[in-house]
Amino acid sequence: MECRHCASPLEKPGDFCLVCREANTEAIVLEAARDRATITMLAGEPDEPGERDADEQVLGETTITTTPEDGENEPIELRNFAGLIGDEIRRKRPDEVYAGGVRAVIRAVREDVHHPFYRVDDDEPVAAVLERRGNRALDVVETPPAEKISGSHSTLIGGRTGMRAIHTVADHPHVKKVIPGPIDAGGKGSQSGMRAKVTRADDGGNVRMLLRDGSSVQENRVVTTARDREMGERIREDLNDVLADAEFQ
Repeated sequence: MECRHCASPLEKPGDFCLVCREANTEAIVLEAARDRATITMLAGEPDEPGERDADEQVLGETTITTTPEDGENEPIELRNFAGLIGDEIRRKRPDEVYAGGVRAVIRAVREDVHHPFYRVDDDEPVAAVLERRGNRALDVVETPPAEKISGSHSTLIGGRTGMRAIHTVADHPHVKKVIPGPIDAGGKGSQSGMRAKVTRADDGGNVRMLLRDGSSVQENRVVTTARDREMGERIREDLNDVLADAEFQ
C-alpha cells in the first residue's frame, strides 16, 4: 500500500507515513478473542472531495494470535498478547479504537496504548462502526480529567477509589465536565464495595453517574458533547463499559 498523502510505500496497510508524517488510518476496530485478535484499519476522510463507500474505507486487517496460558504464567502471556496488539495499533496512530470481545484482553490493550477507546458489541463490528462513525460528529474534549471536575461539592464517597472512578469517566473524550453532587448516607447498605454506574441520558445528551459505597450514594452530573438523547445514550454505554473494565461494576 502507498501513503494516501504522498504515495510513499508503506510496510503494512494503514501505517503512519514516516516520510510525510501523516496518518493513513483514522480508526481501528479490534475484535478480541482470548486466543486471537483481528485489527481492521479504517481510512479517514479522502484528500479530494467526494463520497467514500464502505469497501474504500477498509484499508485492511491484521490477525494476532496467542496460546493462552493457565495459572501463574497467564498474566505474562496476556500482557505479551496485549503488547503485540498495542504495537500494531501504535504503528497506525489512529484517532480512536473501537473494541469488542473478551474484556480481559481489551482491558490489557487499553492499559498498553493511549488512544480513545469505545466499546462495540455487534455481530458485524466493522459495519457497525462504519455506520456509527458516519452518523456522529461529536466534539472531542482535550482537557485533562482533573480539570473537568467542578462544582460546589468537593467531597466524594470512597475517597481515592471514588476519585479514581470519577477520573475514569472524566477521561472520556466526549465528557466536558463532571459535577459531584451531595452525598446521601441513608441508602441500603452493600458489602460489594465501591460501585459506579452511568444512568440514562436526558434530552440534552447529558448523563448521571451514581457512586455507591456501603450505605452512601452520590449522584454526579456528567456534561457531554452530545446534543440529543440518542448520542448521549452512546456515550452512556461507552462510560459504563469503561467503568466495567476498571472493575467498578
